[in-house]
Amino acid sequence: MVLYRDEALVLRTHKLGEADRIITFLTREHGKVRAVAKGVRRTSSRFGARLEPFMFVDVQLHVGRNLDIVTQAEMVQPYARAIFSDYTLYTAGAVMLETADRLVEAEREPSVQQFWLLAGALRALADHAHAPGLVLDSYLLRALAVAGWAPTFADCARCGEPGPHRAFSVAQGGTVCPRCRPPGSTAPAPETVDLLAALLSGDWAVADVTDERCRREANGIVAAYSQYHLERALRSLRMVDRTVPAEPAATADLPAPADADQPTVTEGALHGSHPQA
Repeated sequence: MVLYRDEALVLRTHKLGEADRIITFLTREHGKVRAVAKGVRRTSSRFGARLEPFMFVDVQLHVGRNLDIVTQAEMVQPYARAIFSDYTLYTAGAVMLETADRLVEAEREPSVQQFWLLAGALRALADHAHAPGLVLDSYLLRALAVAGWAPTFADCARCGEPGPHRAFSVAQGGTVCPRCRPPGSTAPAPETVDLLAALLSGDWAVADVTDERCRREANGIVAAYSQYHLERALRSLRMVDRTVPAEPAATADLPAPADADQPTVTEGALHGSHPQA
């Protein structure tokens, strides 16, 4: 019996038979791996709850002919608990898992940068380190950069003329000068371009203080850029909750509830290897 261990993030699951599941992992050393978890859907399963999407586990697998077999799974970080409890976090995380699954196409080919980038993004979501939409857009830009599609937000993406430039072309790969600007290019606000550059570099001091208008404009550009280079739509992207939280109603004549205090937002950042544009 050939066994191996690896740290892994659970990307997705599929039912198999009456009690089994096929688990798709993104592992640290072996890239994307598909494996069968036998009996995992039974209530008596030893590690069923550990093999859900968003979970970070230390897994032992037996090499099979077509699919490997999960023989042991130990918890590393239970990101799913926080992410599943909040719809906004869940929809953002679902896009991340789908993107990682798309970008790491070949099985058993190591993709260490993508692994740690996804792990850091899920941790930022679970810890409420930043606004979920910002974490998602930063992850998408950086994951595409690791895959070889790094956008530029300073010099012209076509001729290299120093910027700043006002136009952005998805097909050209970033901002473009007036001479290189193709039809259909957008003209985002300068603040939006600064936000996109901050999301790519992980400059959260800049990203966290931006207004909602810039974030929405940046989101549209990131979505278009991602789906253009992935060559097909991200199904999960349609579910992403981009609504602005409503202001609380005035309650001057009502006593404040005992648990009215807002939770403190922790500081954090996407971790993992940072690509150079």
